[in-house]
Amino acid sequence: MLDHGTAPPAAGDDQRSARPAAGFAAGLMRRKPVERLVAEGGQGEGGSLRRSLGMWQLTMISIGATLGTGIFVVLGEAVPKAGPAVIVSFVIAGITALFSALSYAELAGTIPVSGSSYSYAYATLGELVAWVCGWCLILEYGVSVAAVAVGWGQYLNELLDGTIGVTIPASLANPPGDGGVFNLPALLVVLLCMAFLLGGAKESARANTIMVAVKIVALLLFCGVAFQGIKAGNYTPFMPLGVAGLSSAGASLFFSYIGFDAASTAGEEAKDAQRDLPRAIMLSLIIVTALYCLVAAVAVGAMPWQKFEGSEAALAGIMKDVTGQSFWAVLLAAGAVIAIASVVLTVLYGQTRILFAMSRDGLVPKVFSKVHAKSGTPRANTVIVSLFCGILAAAIPLGQLADATSIGTLFAFALVNVAVIVLRRTRPDMKRTFRVPLSPVFPAIGFLLCVYMMGSLDKVTWMVFGVWMAVGLVIYFGYGRSRSRLAREETQVPLEK
Repeated sequence: MLDHGTAPPAAGDDQRSARPAAGFAAGLMRRKPVERLVAEGGQGEGGSLRRSLGMWQLTMISIGATLGTGIFVVLGEAVPKAGPAVIVSFVIAGITALFSALSYAELAGTIPVSGSSYSYAYATLGELVAWVCGWCLILEYGVSVAAVAVGWGQYLNELLDGTIGVTIPASLANPPGDGGVFNLPALLVVLLCMAFLLGGAKESARANTIMVAVKIVALLLFCGVAFQGIKAGNYTPFMPLGVAGLSSAGASLFFSYIGFDAASTAGEEAKDAQRDLPRAIMLSLIIVTALYCLVAAVAVGAMPWQKFEGSEAALAGIMKDVTGQSFWAVLLAAGAVIAIASVVLTVLYGQTRILFAMSRDGLVPKVFSKVHAKSGTPRANTVIVSLFCGILAAAIPLGQLADATSIGTLFAFALVNVAVIVLRRTRPDMKRTFRVPLSPVFPAIGFLLCVYMMGSLDKVTWMVFGVWMAVGLVIYFGYGRSRSRLAREETQVPLEK
């Protein structure tokens, strides 16, 4: 549902949130007014981000961050969990994402800033919850870049083998724990995407649009060729591992849908964010879900589900088996190399913009909000994040990365659904360019689905998440809480009478 207008002056709860808070607990609940979040949009240390992205570029950022991950890389991890029913797992993950996407669309149109769900939480649920959400986003984005980059080497080897007959040794092309010592291609693709991002948002968006077009063509080509190899027997038994396997695969695949979150991080570089962001989010989710389900259905029909185990370049292998020729597999591998690079590029972009927003609020060091005057990009931020993600990609096994990303994503999405309900109650008069239908029912469903899918993840993933949260809280109370801009303002501005 669309309606147009601008936000009215802050009133009621938001006015109170801007005033100095008294006491320890009140400090944790301090909120940043929506109007202030929007007014500070684009402002960084030493410069400002440039508004250069239209709806088409925003949609391509969302698709770029999403399309490819769940098919080119994680399919080999998900199919052994669910069997042919992985098709349904994609649908479950897509439906779960849809309810959250509706909430994202409303908040992205109302609070069009770089911080995504971190900023939405800051405006509605308070600083501590915002920090927790931002810390989850760091896990979601940073680890997602690494998880996707890990599979790049597999397809790069397919391409090299089919074109020049040379491959990168397994010790340098595979992740540790899977026959590798150091995944060099994973580091390489992250550094290449870093170079694009340093050139500017507009330039990066143009490169991403080209890459998205290539990978859509590659996936449609796969469907056309692999369809010839479908055998009805490969679909039976359809659910060999039961409902538990279905849910487990859906939870792992959920991180393949985080692309619309990446689009919301472009709020301060969009030409008309309030109009274009909601449309880009919904359009991209529809396109991606349809393609995921189509490719998954063809893939499990063309190859027995048991053979997907440990295969990180499954689609290329299917093309080779169906045609008996290496040409088609090489062609698909080329498309996958570009597709995965596009995911890395756009997700890496989202990570830098979230840290940009957190830095501007004083919760992380100022270096992350410094903007280069010539390029209009947070250069130091981009370099630091890229190096961290590149090293992570080269050193950590894929499965652990994917599940860690899923739980961070689900937690952040759950908070976004809550934020919609809270903002509707505290600011009912605010004009919204998109409204979640049947609120608060749909946001509540989105929240419950996220919690359900979090419960489907294994104990090890929860332990990793718990440790990550504990580290985040130590950093917040040891650094962010006292350096928060709102906290500093409380000590400098006299209490209003």
